[in-house]
Amino acid sequence: MNGIINLKKEAGMTSHDAVFKLRKILGTKKIGHGGTLDPDVVGVLPIAVGKATRMVEFMQDEGKVYEGEITLGYSTTTEDASGEVVAETPVLSHLDEKLVDKAIASLTGPIIQIPPMYSAVKVNGRKLYEYARAGREVERPERQVTIYQFERTSPISYEGNLARFTFRVKCSKGTYIRTLSVDLGEKLGYAAHMSQLTRTSAAGLQLDAALTLEEIAEKVEAGQLDFLHPLEIGTGDLVKVFLNQEEATEVRFGRFIELDQTNQELAAFEDDKLLAILEKRGDLYKPRKVFN
Repeated sequence: MNGIINLKKEAGMTSHDAVFKLRKILGTKKIGHGGTLDPDVVGVLPIAVGKATRMVEFMQDEGKVYEGEITLGYSTTTEDASGEVVAETPVLSHLDEKLVDKAIASLTGPIIQIPPMYSAVKVNGRKLYEYARAGREVERPERQVTIYQFERTSPISYEGNLARFTFRVKCSKGTYIRTLSVDLGEKLGYAAHMSQLTRTSAAGLQLDAALTLEEIAEKVEAGQLDFLHPLEIGTGDLVKVFLNQEEATEVRFGRFIELDQTNQELAAFEDDKLLAILEKRGDLYKPRKVFN
């Protein structure tokens, strides 16, 4: 069994939980996911099965799209709604929406983030959430991420001393939307947290076509495997090149070829089938992974 599954991860499970359950449903061990989702986050979780597991790293690299909600008025230990309140700044008057949108615009493009303490980033061999659960705070490494698009998608609503609005963001690998929400709050002068999040797109897969674990199990039981997408979909944002017969033969033998391209990595096709991932070495390209 080989292919890529567009899984709709539901709240309350980790990405690892989803993989574990799919191994049982599909009866195969060779499964991996293309981008971790926090337990409370729902939405698209690309799953690679069989030979497609070799595409996981490229599936993770592609930009992702999220829709969610930010709440101004208090912040939490986890930077989302599941954590304990650590700071409160009541919203006592209505916000100027133009100023909010200006602050949002300032957080687009390349930005620096500090991963939250409740995250799987490792410091000195231990995951940050392990330090957090032990009540320890350690210095966290900065990372550069790219916010391609960040926009408010609803009017600002008010409830008690809180203000809320929904948003849409397209971002690079490694972006923490929780942290983006907190950083936006700081720019506006308020404690904030991410109160809801859904991933609507990843690795070229869309939420409206995603299937739940239950729906996949029903299809397997009925002998229907139409939920398996070809591994070609996992090439994501990689530039695609189409090789002639001679070039394809050279690639199969692991040899260098010359191509009129400048990108560091390319998805090389023979006809409509993915043949290899190529990487640039000097002025030539060498196959990094060959698939057939």
